Amino acid sequence: MDLNSEVYKAVDKIPQRYWESLNCPSNIYYSPEFLRAFELSNTDIDFNYIFILKNDEAVAFANTQIVTVGVETITKNIKMSSKIRQIVNSMFCNNSIKVLFCGNVFLSGEYGTFLKDGEPKIETFKAIAKAVKKLYRCKRLHTIFVKDFEDESLYITDHLKSFDYASMHVEPNMIISLKAEWQSFEDYTEALKSKYRVKANRADTKSNHLDAKIFTEEDIICHKDGLQALYQNTIDNADFNAQILNLDTYIHLKNTFKDKFIVKGYFLESKLVGFLSAMQNDTHLDAHFIGIDYSKNKEYAIYPRILNDYVRLGIKTKSTQINLGRTASEIKSTLGAQPKTLTCYCKHKHYLLNQILKPFIKNVQIKSFKEHRPFK
Repeated sequence: MDLNSEVYKAVDKIPQRYWESLNCPSNIYYSPEFLRAFELSNTDIDFNYIFILKNDEAVAFANTQIVTVGVETITKNIKMSSKIRQIVNSMFCNNSIKVLFCGNVFLSGEYGTFLKDGEPKIETFKAIAKAVKKLYRCKRLHTIFVKDFEDESLYITDHLKSFDYASMHVEPNMIISLKAEWQSFEDYTEALKSKYRVKANRADTKSNHLDAKIFTEEDIICHKDGLQALYQNTIDNADFNAQILNLDTYIHLKNTFKDKFIVKGYFLESKLVGFLSAMQNDTHLDAHFIGIDYSKNKEYAIYPRILNDYVRLGIKTKSTQINLGRTASEIKSTLGAQPKTLTCYCKHKHYLLNQILKPFIKNVQIKSFKEHRPFK
């Protein structure tokens, strides 16, 4: 099968016929409008869009970004002895490293590569791997990270191992499956066991003093600095974050996707103390970034209220599932979210260093958590 690749540096340079051939923009995360919002607002990232062509028709797509990540940011969140951690850090001189992400660095899930229906998936995915190899050979970078694949895709993506990648599990997405009979939040809480229902209702009671508001585009513009500061709080509190999103992105997303993109602000005595963001993608509601004033979080249950409100939004939008994303897996499981395993692939650009690092990558252990079964 004769396949070629083309790389574009900007969404607006991509021929419209490529999108039409792939028939992928029905999924918001593969639409040029969604990708453009991130490109316009995050100018410190080197975006590259790979298309695989057969007879001049697009048959696959990959979204890549080159970002700079501190080595210690990575190693401090991997289970390894302090001695090994020192060795790995010193291999990179404790510096920042340039990483080519294949996948969307700002999303948790399988949103980085798209293979056209009806095409041989393994061959077209291998063509993507070859195009990524060509791209990183002509860029000054250290590591390639291909993310996030669900178990159903591994028969395709495990072919990356023949390109000298090592696979690793990362924290799972936490997914709530919504039942059609849940027409209100009360219907949902009625399905919970008593102690979990009490927990959900307590979060609402403690957060009663908060004024919540769905933001318009004008609200996002008005509160942009406050949103960015609260988002930074959650980044500082997180175990790992590869890149900080410029929330100008949200202005573009709201302008483009209207009611499908949701930002909700929480105010205490007129001061913004929290927010959630979400995207309605067909029948799925996906949680995006949140922001919290942690000095007020315990007293006013801001985070538990945000989680409750994701459930409310899922029911209101008649979604079949809510993806609450990674992190804080245990508390999300108290709402009925179940883990969906994600696999990533990593390799160092230089052969010898890659052989040294592969055993570490293969032995990465993700944090375990207590999984609750809250439904009756």
